[in-house]
Amino acid sequence: MKKLWGGRFTKTAEEWVDEFGASIPFDQELVMEDITGSIAHVTMLAKTGILTDDEAQQIKKGLEALKEKAANDELEFSVALEDIHLNLESKLTDLVGPVGGKLHTGRSRNDQVATDMHLYLSKQVSDIIELTAELQQALLEQAEKHVETIMPGYTHLQRAQPISFAHHLMAYFWMFERDKQRLTESLKRINISPLGAGALAGTTFPIDRYYSAELLGFDGIYENSMDAVSDRDFILEFLSNSSILMMHLSRFSEEIILWSSQEFRFIDLDDSFSTGSSIMPQKKNPDMAELIRGKTGRVYGNLFGLLTVLKGLPLAYNKDMQEDKEGMFDTVKTVTGSLKIFAGMIRTMKVNTDNMVQATKQDFSNATELADYLSSKGMPFREAHEVVGKLVLHCVEKGCYLSDLSMEEFKNSSPLFENDIYEVLAPETAVARRNSAGGTGFEQIKIALEKAKQCLADK
Repeated sequence: MKKLWGGRFTKTAEEWVDEFGASIPFDQELVMEDITGSIAHVTMLAKTGILTDDEAQQIKKGLEALKEKAANDELEFSVALEDIHLNLESKLTDLVGPVGGKLHTGRSRNDQVATDMHLYLSKQVSDIIELTAELQQALLEQAEKHVETIMPGYTHLQRAQPISFAHHLMAYFWMFERDKQRLTESLKRINISPLGAGALAGTTFPIDRYYSAELLGFDGIYENSMDAVSDRDFILEFLSNSSILMMHLSRFSEEIILWSSQEFRFIDLDDSFSTGSSIMPQKKNPDMAELIRGKTGRVYGNLFGLLTVLKGLPLAYNKDMQEDKEGMFDTVKTVTGSLKIFAGMIRTMKVNTDNMVQATKQDFSNATELADYLSSKGMPFREAHEVVGKLVLHCVEKGCYLSDLSMEEFKNSSPLFENDIYEVLAPETAVARRNSAGGTGFEQIKIALEKAKQCLADK
């Protein structure tokens, strides 16, 4: 097949070389964006008088026909035509004749593909923001049910202090809120138009880049034509933001996996988000959580892959930059799927409240309450810390917990202990009393839930 750029060449590449260099196997994902960009471009060409209205109408009619075929999955693409741009231009010419060749006036594939990716990410990032908000809503709904559900809080994966389960869930709500903010902020750099920058130096035609940018819904244009065609920062930023988001999902997945184990038995995952074993009939595996945890690695890989591709490239466009798309497409698919799965897991999981609270009564996570108690009575905190540490050691040697000690044993440690110490040691009391701003106290959680609702309402 004759190349659309083949005028300067006297021989063609072998078929396997064409296949190696072609991007059409993956950049056909951009078919709708490419057609949309072309419609805006030809509209601008007519407005500026570069094409006649009749020529522009013929081209637009052909592009709309291609758009309908694309929507119905009726377009077939050729590796010999390399990429989505040349494939569509060839099909357009077949539909409308030689006038189709005028569509490419005043632009290059370099600014064309950059425009496609800006349009693609603008939509995908907006959709991911919405999916993140849906996950936040699922967390909020579960948290509202479990404000007074007590569980052990952990540091170093060791029981530390009793907390509200709602408080734990809402920690992730705010992580995802930051993810949303990062993605929203990135739209400022995604919604910029490179269209009309040409190969690298602009064009001699009197185009109106601001008008085509407006037609495409962009907020502005790249101010430098070389930057316009060589910039992939907006993709790197998306991959970076996605990596942080997936890291949050992965951390949460790890806790879901632990909580659903026989050792914890804090939650039961719905069967629709679990799988069994081919050999062990009793097994119910948290496979979706494990898969999300695993897929985090591929998103990291996409980020580091593109960083490596770009790190030594001179301005402006280089063929290396063809490697920017597959990782971007894969990350969109991975993040989108992970968010949908996670929201479903959170909404449908059963919380074993009795097991959670029972766990707080079989450990020393209330030790800090004793130290705070003594400190509130005037004992320096470091001295109180030592007194309680010795009490814990006494319990370990005796084989009991702090709430099992007699009043005499407390008094032997410090005369500041009074009979109210048993109420202070109760997990519910320990949680309720932590009413500092952002703390796990029930009243603080209710305040946090209202703030979270407002946060989602303000999206």
